[in-house]
Amino acid sequence: MSENLLEIKNLSIHFKTFFGLLKAVRNIDLEIKPKEIVGLVGESGCGKSITARSILRLLKTPPAIIPNGDFIFEGKYLNRLSTEEMREIRGKAISMIFQEPMTSLNPVFKVGDQVAEALLTHGRLSKEEAARQVTAVFKSVGIPDAERRYDVYPHQLSGGLRQRVMIAMALICHSKLLIADEPTTALDVTIQSQILDLIGESKDRYDMSVLLITHDLGVISEVADRVYVMYAGKVVEENTVEKLLNRPGHPYTEGLIQSIPRLDLPHRKGMRLNTLSGKVPELYEIPKGCPFSDRCLKVMPICHEEDPELKRIEPDTQVACWLYR
Repeated sequence: MSENLLEIKNLSIHFKTFFGLLKAVRNIDLEIKPKEIVGLVGESGCGKSITARSILRLLKTPPAIIPNGDFIFEGKYLNRLSTEEMREIRGKAISMIFQEPMTSLNPVFKVGDQVAEALLTHGRLSKEEAARQVTAVFKSVGIPDAERRYDVYPHQLSGGLRQRVMIAMALICHSKLLIADEPTTALDVTIQSQILDLIGESKDRYDMSVLLITHDLGVISEVADRVYVMYAGKVVEENTVEKLLNRPGHPYTEGLIQSIPRLDLPHRKGMRLNTLSGKVPELYEIPKGCPFSDRCLKVMPICHEEDPELKRIEPDTQVACWLYR
């Protein structure tokens, strides 16, 4: 029996486009242990959200094509389950906080009813009992005046309160795995901190695991235990948060770390932040060799010829880079 709650093995996701076959995700592996917060980091368009949606089989196929890959959750292969079996898992065993709560919440239904739907779908409850439980969860996630706000519509709430509604929706069934896709996007820093604290508290209260998807390494440093870094559709590094921030293994990760403003480094005061030159390659015409080679300051001839695979360089560190071969 695996010690992991969730395993993603050799996952690839492609899309047919006018320009050719777009390889959005390329042969990635990912593991999440019980009661662990795992970060998935990368630039916009690197495949983070697509990976998350594929876990719950929320990608429409076609246009999405999944030529290979397995999702193993508590020993079950999710990709082999029937539609009905998968429906039992969504929202109950695995829940998800989607990006942009204003567009994720239905504008014509009251927020309380939208959260109660998960309870009514997965549990044998009356509407009155479901409403009581939703109000209790609203209070637990810090929504003030929870009874009154049960009956409001999404546009009547601030961005921070809408995000709390989304978190309440994800927590209402006490899921074992929470997938949080950019949960702090478009929120000010004070609300961001409150949302991250809430996710951490909920993880401890319900003994659940969290897959936290973001492009912000500051967010990752606050709550995550381990981190996967994605670039151009593939995982280029897996590391603990402490090592990633202090001793990044991949040149791309190193560039990301150096581009973060640091108040604890007075010698850098007045200096320009580091930037990564060039741009991410188009995923329908990924160049030969390492996809980061055209932007890398440590590039070698082999980097333009062969794409390196993930290699374990320490017990808790994997890096896809020819520097370690």
